[in-house]
Amino acid sequence: MAPVVTSVSPAQGAPAGGTSVTIIGSGFTGATLVKFGPNGTNFILVSDTLITAKTPTGTGTVEVTVTAPTGTSTQNVLFTYTSVPALSSLSPASGPTSGGNTVILNGTNLSGATSVKFGSNPAAILTNTATQITVLAPGGSPSSVAVTVTTAGGTSNALSYTYLAAPLPVLSSLSPTSGPTSGGNTVTLNGANLAGATSVKFGSNSAAIVTNSATEVTVIAPANTGTVNVTVTTAGGTSNALTYTYLTAPVPSLSSLNPTSGPTSGGNTVTLNGTNLTGATSVKFGSNPATIVTNTATQVTVIAPAGPPSSVSVTVTMAGGTSNPLPYFYLAAPTVSDLSTHLGPATGGNTVTVFGSNLTLTSAVNFGGNPATGITVVSDNQLTVTAPAGSGTVVVTVTTPGGTSTAATGNPYYTYLGAPALTSLTPSHGSNLGGDAIVLVGSNLTYTDAVTFGGIPASFAAISDTQIVATSPAGAPGTVNVVAHTPAGNSNALPYVYDPS
Repeated sequence: MAPVVTSVSPAQGAPAGGTSVTIIGSGFTGATLVKFGPNGTNFILVSDTLITAKTPTGTGTVEVTVTAPTGTSTQNVLFTYTSVPALSSLSPASGPTSGGNTVILNGTNLSGATSVKFGSNPAAILTNTATQITVLAPGGSPSSVAVTVTTAGGTSNALSYTYLAAPLPVLSSLSPTSGPTSGGNTVTLNGANLAGATSVKFGSNSAAIVTNSATEVTVIAPANTGTVNVTVTTAGGTSNALTYTYLTAPVPSLSSLNPTSGPTSGGNTVTLNGTNLTGATSVKFGSNPATIVTNTATQVTVIAPAGPPSSVSVTVTMAGGTSNPLPYFYLAAPTVSDLSTHLGPATGGNTVTVFGSNLTLTSAVNFGGNPATGITVVSDNQLTVTAPAGSGTVVVTVTTPGGTSTAATGNPYYTYLGAPALTSLTPSHGSNLGGDAIVLVGSNLTYTDAVTFGGIPASFAAISDTQIVATSPAGAPGTVNVVAHTPAGNSNALPYVYDPS
C-alpha cells in the first residue's frame, strides 16, 4: 500500500524554505523522496508514521507527498508558502519605560503573527490582520529599540521605537495653602508632568489622591500640624516642595442653602447658613468659584456661578479649612412649545394648557406682562393655568428656579379676543323648513366656531371680522334667538322669525 500523509505541521512557512516541518501519516518505511509541490527536500525518516524535513524554496500552496517503494501518497495535504511580513509604520513611535501603552503596527503580510518584539521583549498582541497589529508595549529602559513581527513567513524588517524617561514633576501652586490640623479637606495641586502620581505627601504623611491629570492633582489632606512641605512623586521622581500650613482655626460648617437650586446661567443670589464662616476666602459650586457678597460668622451670601444641568457640591473655605459640602442643583430653563388653546376672551378666566419642558418647579406663568392664576403642574412637560385679562397677541412665559422661558422655540403665543357682537340679520325671517342663507353682521366674528338658531347649530362661514353667512336650520314657526360663539364667548342674541311653510 502506498504511503498515506495525514498532516504536516506547521502548514505554512517562508518562500526561502528552511522551515522545519513534521509529516504525520503511515507507510513511510523505506521512503525515498519527500516533495513540496515539484521540489524535493532533505528529510529524516523517524518511523513508519513520522518524517521530519526542511522545506525547500517555493511559492503559493503546494501538495506534500511522500514516495516509498510501495508508491507515492495522494492525500492532497497542503503547505502554504507565506510572504515575509513587512512593517511600514508604528503609532506612536515612542512611549513610557513602564510600557502598557497601545501601539499600532502597520504593514503587509502580518496575518498570523506569532510574536511582536520590542528589542528582545515580547509585546502582548491585542488584534491582528494582514495590514495591522495592535499590541501592548512591554516595559523597557530609556533608549531606542527595534520592533519586529514574526509570522510563519519569517521575521519582518525592524522599525525604531523610543522609550522615554518620565519627566520630573513640577509644582506651581496649592489651593488652599492652609487647612485644619484634622485634615480631611480637599487641596488642589497645580503644575506640570503630574500624570501618574503615585504619592502626594504633606510632610511625612500621605494624602489620598482623588483626581490626577498632567497639570492637576486633587487630594484629601492628611492630619498634621505646623507648616509642612507638599510634594508629588511620579515615575519621573519627586517634585519641588510647596508649603502648606495647618491652622488651629475652627473648620467652617454649612447647615443650609437658600435657594438650593438655580439657573445654569448663574447670577442668582444664594445664602449659605452655618457656623465658623467668618473670613471665607472661597465659596465653590463644584469646581467653580462664586462671588462673595456678604460674610458673617453664620452666613455668607454669594452670586452663583454658571454650571451645567446637574447637582454640585457647595463648600466654603477659610483659614480653618473647607466645610462639609451641601448639594445645589443647576436647573435647565423651562421651555414653552405649545398652548391649548391659543385664543381666549379679553376678560380672561378660561383654562389654558401649557406644553413644554422643565416645568415641574414652575413658580409663575405670565401672559405678556400679566400673571396667570390657578397654576397646576401636571408633569414636567405640561401644566394648566387660568388666563388673566389682556389684549392683543402676547407671549406666554413660564418661570422656574432654572429661569424664564423665551419665545425662541415652539408656539407660545396667545391672542385675546373681544366678545363677539351681532348688529343685524339679513333677512331676519325665513321658511321654517330652513335652508335660507342668512347674513349675520357684527364685530369680532373672525374666530366664530358656532352659530345657533334657537339653540340649533347652523352651518356657517365666517367671511370677515364683521360678517358671517349661515344657513338656517329647520325650526318651528315663531321667533328664535340667533347667537354666534367664539373662543371669547357668546354674542348677544338677535331675533329670527320662522315663517310657516
